[in-house]
Amino acid sequence: MKRLHWVDYGLVIGFLALAGALTAASPVFLTWSNLMNVARQVSINGLLAAGETFVVLSAGIDISVGSTMALAGAVVAGVGLAHGFALGGLAALLVGTAVGLANGLFVVRFRVPAFIATLAMLGIARGATLIYTQGRPISGLPESFLFIGNGWLGPVPFPVVLMLATYAAAHVTLRYTAFGRYVYAVGGNARAARYAGIHTEKVLYAVYAIAGFLAAVGGIVLTSRLASADPQAGVGIELDAIAAVVLGGASLFGGEGSVLRTLLGALILGVLNNGMNLLNVSPFYQEVIKGAVILFAVVVGNWRPRSQGQFKTGG
Repeated sequence: MKRLHWVDYGLVIGFLALAGALTAASPVFLTWSNLMNVARQVSINGLLAAGETFVVLSAGIDISVGSTMALAGAVVAGVGLAHGFALGGLAALLVGTAVGLANGLFVVRFRVPAFIATLAMLGIARGATLIYTQGRPISGLPESFLFIGNGWLGPVPFPVVLMLATYAAAHVTLRYTAFGRYVYAVGGNARAARYAGIHTEKVLYAVYAIAGFLAAVGGIVLTSRLASADPQAGVGIELDAIAAVVLGGASLFGGEGSVLRTLLGALILGVLNNGMNLLNVSPFYQEVIKGAVILFAVVVGNWRPRSQGQFKTGG
């Protein structure tokens, strides 16, 4: 069944309407410096949300990405100061990927529900971060490393360029490769995917590894941006990452969604946060408004007719 036009493009219309309202309400909103500030703020959550999209498309969820980000940030700072930041960055990416593979192990081999497995990993990774840092920030990072989070490529912040490149690669992977088709198939109906000859376990390992890897990338960017590795970094950011995926229209039951829509969902959250700050909305009300917007998006998404060509129902 073909989707209705107003539903298919409702997210874009909502984003433009929000931007238009904020432009009318604040003369600062549409300035280049503010827009780039919004994009820089979105970049870290956007990286995490890109990885989360792979997991959600496979009918899973990963709520450990915030803690994984903090652990990777601590590793890049600690190893980087001791042995150089090329090795520190590699170590951080390996740690993030390993955490993702561990999540996949518990989900695939031990049949632990994804929510429970990644909830446990959230605590494990956060505890490992506190142990590694002894509960203290790691600072004294060199200027060359700080470029990752604070540098510019022409008129665009480097973290934004990195985020856009990540989304371009994720889009190509999901839309134009066999692995991307497998992710959708596993999320739509894992049993049918197995009958079709897809190695569903390898797909699940891969999507959790991707989520861990991109959380580590986010950790590197955040550590560079803050010029220190904070052991409490990323507390609660996993909720923003999941919110961006859901706001982008992905089904939490798997098999339906788009990484480009996730990017738009992350941008909407970023613009909403920025707009409320410009309008001096109380932080208490901000949380209520964000929750209401996400809930509204889910309700509207439930009205959307599902594509008949995709595998559906769990397996």
